[in-house]
Amino acid sequence: MTDREDLFRALRAAVRGDVDFGASARALMTMDASNYRRVPLGVVAPRDAGDVEAVLAVCRERAVPVVARGGGTSIAGQATGTGVVLDFTRHMNAVVSVDPAVRTAVVQPGVVLDTLRAAAGAYGLTFGPDPSTHGRCTLGGMIGNNACGAHSVAWGTTADNVRALDVLTYGGERARLGRGPGGLPPRLADGLEALVRGELARLRTGFPDLPRRISGYALDALLPERHTDVARAFTGSEGTLGVLTRATVRLVEAPRARALTVLGYPDEGTAADAAHTLLPAGPLTVEGMAADLVPG
Repeated sequence: MTDREDLFRALRAAVRGDVDFGASARALMTMDASNYRRVPLGVVAPRDAGDVEAVLAVCRERAVPVVARGGGTSIAGQATGTGVVLDFTRHMNAVVSVDPAVRTAVVQPGVVLDTLRAAAGAYGLTFGPDPSTHGRCTLGGMIGNNACGAHSVAWGTTADNVRALDVLTYGGERARLGRGPGGLPPRLADGLEALVRGELARLRTGFPDLPRRISGYALDALLPERHTDVARAFTGSEGTLGVLTRATVRLVEAPRARALTVLGYPDEGTAADAAHTLLPAGPLTVEGMAADLVPG
């Protein structure tokens, strides 16, 4: 029996979801919206967090990497890998609940953004971040990448709209991430405390004050003056810190009407200098367009 056959049989025995090591399933997962191509060993579509835990255990025993995948809309290759791909879109794709009173929703990682927006829309609410791929991208992928979209000027990035995350670490530990270390296993809580205590100065001074900062680990979110926001620190980690199995996200009031204002400037520099003066008006988005793109 080859190592690949052993892995396939072990996964089939361990999970209730779909396990497919066939050529077609693997080919579908070799790419995302980027130019990268990596052929996985196989694909598992888990039915629940228990399946995810089982996949991680089987792969950990065999030193096989695991890649969590949503809609495959990333343009940087994050959804591709040479190990086992977890396809969350097939079964773990539900809006679990919407609470209009506190304006939150509980979702599974494979739910498509437009599905969440439709569910929230029944209460006059929406999820603020809206990448251009909103008809295909999933909440799990958005949390992994800290996606935002054109309306981040109004509602921020995904990290600004995450309230709690249920996560499985690659070591097999379950954690509920939120504000404070209360939902962490003791080992992880102690490790984060030691990290922050040992790097206080750099965490407080080493991060740029940018409203749309999405690159790198948001370790400054762990500072005590930022409420030790572990969920925010996890957002944008691109699957390197654990696998998301459920998320509680913030909803915002959907605009009842929208209007477009077009302002003209003599050149790009003048337009850029004026952009910040528009923010007090509370625009949903601010976009610059070259004159040759505007007819007439």
